[in-house]
Amino acid sequence: MKLYYSPGACSLSPHIVLLEAGLPATLVKVDTKAHTFGAGADFYAINGKGYVPVLELDDGRRLTEGPAIVQYLADRKPESQLAPVAGSFERYRLQEWLNFITSELHKQFGPFFAANTPADYKPILRDKLRSRLAWLAGQLDGNDYLMGSRFTVADAYLYTILRWSPFVDIDLAQWPVVAAYKARVEARPRVHEALLAEGLIKERAKAVA
Repeated sequence: MKLYYSPGACSLSPHIVLLEAGLPATLVKVDTKAHTFGAGADFYAINGKGYVPVLELDDGRRLTEGPAIVQYLADRKPESQLAPVAGSFERYRLQEWLNFITSELHKQFGPFFAANTPADYKPILRDKLRSRLAWLAGQLDGNDYLMGSRFTVADAYLYTILRWSPFVDIDLAQWPVVAAYKARVEARPRVHEALLAEGLIKERAKAVA
């Protein structure tokens, strides 16, 4: 398999899931501004939407969109328990979380990174994000992870999005339970491995299981 990624982008989520599941894959770094990879190859030839992540299977088939990719990876290695069994109520709860992260968090962050976003629109987005994070804090209270005591693919996605908070002037310390959650996920060995591989940290910090 190949994972087309850009350091620190939402492709960090399936990168973490690959490592947590112990699935081998080749990482292909993409320049998302130039829409190229490798020695200047056209990334639009890989994904006509022009963005990461893309998971390319050994037979050449490709999956795009992070929530689909992470569920596919989890189902490739069910013993990793990164997703509840397909068809179970808990699996639909996982999908509920993935949809919330996609629509209510990820897509609110996105305009901050677009050069053509009007300055007067950013405070509106920031207020929306703060309200969503306040709600999230209530859901996390008393839980190690989104689904309770077990780490799932939804946590890999949420952690990836929460990493963007400092870049949009949102301090997670306002919600101690969210800040503690982010630190808990970041302490996982495979998460540190992904951060190191993408050049997002310079040295390996002490990690816990």
